[in-house]
Amino acid sequence: MLKKYLFILSVFPVLALSQAPAGYYSGTESLTGYALKTKLHDIISAKAYNYHYDDLKTLYGQTDIDKYYDYGTDNTTYLLDIYSNNPTATTAYHYTLSNIIGSANAEGLGWNREHMMPQSSFNSAYPMYSDLFFVVPTDARINQLRSNYPYGKAGSTVYYNFTNGSKQASNGTPNATYTGRVYEPVDRFKGDVARTLLYFAVRYEGKLGSFNYTTNAADPTKDQNPLDGSEEKAYENWYIAMLLSWHQQDPVSQREIDRNNSVFNIQKNRNPFIDHPEWVNAIWSQTPDTVAPTAPSSLLLARNSAYFVNLNWQASPESDVIGYRIYQDNVLVATSKTNSVSIDHLTPGTSYNFTVKAYDNAYLESPQSNTLNVTTLATDVFAKDLQITKYLEGTGNNKAFEIANKTGHKVNLNGYKLYIQYKGTAYYFGEPFELEGEIENNQSFVAINPNANFSCFNIANAKFVTAAPSLTFTGSNYVDLSYKSATVDAVGIKGQDNSNGNKSLYRKSNITDPTATFDINEWTTYASDYCLNLGSLAVNDIANKTADFNVYPNPVKDVLNINGDISKAKSVKIYDLSGKLVKEVNAPFANQNSINVQSLLPNTYILNIDGKSVKFIKN
Repeated sequence: MLKKYLFILSVFPVLALSQAPAGYYSGTESLTGYALKTKLHDIISAKAYNYHYDDLKTLYGQTDIDKYYDYGTDNTTYLLDIYSNNPTATTAYHYTLSNIIGSANAEGLGWNREHMMPQSSFNSAYPMYSDLFFVVPTDARINQLRSNYPYGKAGSTVYYNFTNGSKQASNGTPNATYTGRVYEPVDRFKGDVARTLLYFAVRYEGKLGSFNYTTNAADPTKDQNPLDGSEEKAYENWYIAMLLSWHQQDPVSQREIDRNNSVFNIQKNRNPFIDHPEWVNAIWSQTPDTVAPTAPSSLLLARNSAYFVNLNWQASPESDVIGYRIYQDNVLVATSKTNSVSIDHLTPGTSYNFTVKAYDNAYLESPQSNTLNVTTLATDVFAKDLQITKYLEGTGNNKAFEIANKTGHKVNLNGYKLYIQYKGTAYYFGEPFELEGEIENNQSFVAINPNANFSCFNIANAKFVTAAPSLTFTGSNYVDLSYKSATVDAVGIKGQDNSNGNKSLYRKSNITDPTATFDINEWTTYASDYCLNLGSLAVNDIANKTADFNVYPNPVKDVLNINGDISKAKSVKIYDLSGKLVKEVNAPFANQNSINVQSLLPNTYILNIDGKSVKFIKN
């Protein structure tokens, strides 16, 4: 078999270039360090299609056929398994797609799907659960014995020698704090492993801190999960050093380039370290200082509301500051890479104390800022949370949700999940799909099944494209939008068979808040596959906008005139942007079509006439 491998090398004396679209990495040109990592995260996460775990059984036929070692470029049958393939001699056994099995008590009996970052790290949640970049086909026996152990250099005690030379052994990786077992792949695939795990650190930045990285915090020698809880560095020092060493030792191969392109065709995202290997050192080979940053100053309330507050502060002056930690009543509740943040899921009419600390690229933390006490408003005009506004259950895989933000502020979607309930011998919940990114106020987004075929919606316009369980629902399923462990909004009733099959449900415009209890009276029912305006909030769904009247002049100095049918209006209410009511007039248009706003301070306001609103600016 070695002769065939050498022949392949002669066919590819110079590696073919990867095929990232022109402009795919736009914006990275002047960046380095963790700023580059964050920009790459934004790029490869912006549009990533996500398939069901079961779909991988056939998708590997597009991504993992061995054209490089044992069978040559004409192979269309046998999988390349980096755990069992012997790239320098004869491989002991080979698998086709049909050889998948659940478990095995010996090598060579069949393959199954291996999470190179163990699924226990992220509680088997999507999109991580089926990400083709780090979920790969491997021999079932080696997969079982690799278990949840980290990769590493085999130490003096070897527990299992596998047929291709890989090992399960005690950890002999230099400077490791963990002394338990590791799995060491063969040299030819160590770079593949390193670049895959570094991809994981980039792709899921923003979520890493919520993953299970403290499996044995009391005894680091037994802590087999190498994540360190940070969003930027991602892994413990010994593990980063090993990954960088493996990356240098085993450069990008033609197999990786081809697989990167194949996965991109399916998932629409890429592994940047295959396209640009130099970025590994540009991000992780930093020399941090040993001086903690100075404290942020002038922590101020930028905007108050009933369910959220916007805060800003004077940034710490050090150039190596990479973020800020925000504490609410001495509990860490958020991080920010800028000098502002929105803290939500607050309780109306409640007092909170906030402080902020800066941290640098050595993870040295500054002293805390001044303490800011804020009492949230008792009420305001905004929704208390995100809301499901459309539910489409149609032909075949025509499954979609539209979710809207009418909260009055930009919402960070990390922490939100879509869940589905199944019925077996008892009702149970499937693996969730975790949302990510941000959604601006008065915007909505679509989550849709990648195999949907709606005539009035292009899948490419969806924010989330996934075949995770929650996007394979039928009308009998209960599905919900949750934040952390609490249901925010729901379609269907939990613990029973529902009757929403072959329907498109559109939330009525007068329903302004989400509810954890489904009520069909809040929805307008349309026929199966109806999807008009999917992904676009109707004008009367958008807070602070209306089609029934307009105002002039805008900006205004003293008198605000109103055009439209307002003669029967019962009241006018004017709110500032925090949601505080600043002026109210009953029966306002009995004698004129105007409102005197001379007493208002210069600012932006919301004019509300019988529940319909428009913004105006007071000079």
